[in-house]
Amino acid sequence: MSDTTIQVTLTQQHDYRFDIHFGGDVPVLTGDEPAPLGAGLGPSPVQLLSAAVGNCLSDSLLFALRKFKQAPEPIHCNVTSEVGRNSEGRMRVLTIKAVLTLGVPAASLEHLDRVLGQFEAFCTVTQSVGQGIPITVEVFDSTGARLK
Repeated sequence: MSDTTIQVTLTQQHDYRFDIHFGGDVPVLTGDEPAPLGAGLGPSPVQLLSAAVGNCLSDSLLFALRKFKQAPEPIHCNVTSEVGRNSEGRMRVLTIKAVLTLGVPAASLEHLDRVLGQFEAFCTVTQSVGQGIPITVEVFDSTGARLK
């Protein structure tokens, strides 16, 4: 049984271009496939999936740090999704890699080891998507030091 139900409505505008309605006061977003299928007038479904993973990881990291009254802002996240053919020759997202960068040096944050050890487990999207697609997560601080 779910605690929350999320509903999104897509309305076709032309060919592979759809308006995506989230409800409430959330602005409509246009999604589109890149050429040659679509016109590339909005993010593709793979870009939206990548954004959802990156956004959720960024939110989870920020939330975990703020629980300890830490200010890591601004957080930056770069997500790379590898698209290729599976064993049946069908296009699939094969892997996703998220690289998060904190806006401050690691030395200025308390409880960082604890946060880095658990923030991913609280990311709803990444944990769900990760059941079917391998996801790699790296974290760096503002000096470029790799933390995870």
